[in-house]
Amino acid sequence: MNTVSNASVVGQLDTERLTHYLSEKIPGFGGPVRAQKFSGGQSNPTFKIETPAGNYALRRQPPGKLLKSAHAVDREFRVMRALAGSEVPVPKVLHLCEDRDVIGSMFYLMEYCEGRIFWDAALPELDNSERSAFYEEMNRVLAALHSVKPEEVGLADYGRPGNYFERQFDRWQGQYRASELQSISAMDQLILWLEKNLPEDDGRVSLVHGDYRLDNIMFHATEPRAIAVLDWELSTLGHPFADLAYQCMQLRMPAESGNISGLMGVDRGTLGIPTEREYVARYCERMGIERIDNWAFYLAFSFFRLAAIIQGVAKRAHDGNASSKDAVKLGAFVGPLATLALDVVANES
Repeated sequence: MNTVSNASVVGQLDTERLTHYLSEKIPGFGGPVRAQKFSGGQSNPTFKIETPAGNYALRRQPPGKLLKSAHAVDREFRVMRALAGSEVPVPKVLHLCEDRDVIGSMFYLMEYCEGRIFWDAALPELDNSERSAFYEEMNRVLAALHSVKPEEVGLADYGRPGNYFERQFDRWQGQYRASELQSISAMDQLILWLEKNLPEDDGRVSLVHGDYRLDNIMFHATEPRAIAVLDWELSTLGHPFADLAYQCMQLRMPAESGNISGLMGVDRGTLGIPTEREYVARYCERMGIERIDNWAFYLAFSFFRLAAIIQGVAKRAHDGNASSKDAVKLGAFVGPLATLALDVVANES
């Protein structure tokens, strides 16, 4: 489950200035304020904000120089506000501060949700029937997200038109090259393959989360029910199969692959966890889809994009701007992720 670090982070967050600012924006907000940084996550630092009136969660951009379009907390705020009241559970967002002078970077405040976050994809805390129910719930929420009509929730302009994978490939190839610390042969090979095998635009467009996985979902304290989908930084209008392949990619990864837990080599049947084929079939059933072509490309692209993201985290660690003390270790996973993608290409194309 998600935890809050014991160490005070007042040195990282000016609580006095924050209190003065938010007391003018949020009814009933007042000090004394205690801020603690959540230990999970590598991208946008997130804090539990404790006040006499109640608790909140604050999510901010990291300090320092940032890559273009990265750490878009304003987009997170917008999409969660748009999804309020939908079939996709999200925290209630309260205020977006775009004035970087308040705490040193853009941030937003949202309600603090009490629930469970699971970090191990094998769900060792649960029994078989519970594991099945939690994976079924993740599948349901993903289909609900992809069923949202962007124009009906004010998000018709939330992404650029055109071939989603072509745009994403250009973006993440650029991000990767901008944060590259050394040449990685497997990544170079993967980039070449993806560029040559970009699928034509099939016209499918939906709201996509961009980082949809087990530990970005908060569940009810006792029920297999999602109460908050978190970390919307990479959300946009795009191709729904990108989200589906990204989650299935997690099922193919080793138990420890950077900050993601995988299920490679795990006998899922004995644990009550669906196979990839079963999970995809259930999603297709919910979405009214007969089959998914180009599955190997979607999976390979997911590995590539995650590797590019991790390379960005490693670059921030190299520059001294990372959110987590473990970020410096993540660079070692870029090559292996690219190799896993090349294995998919070789065996399933």
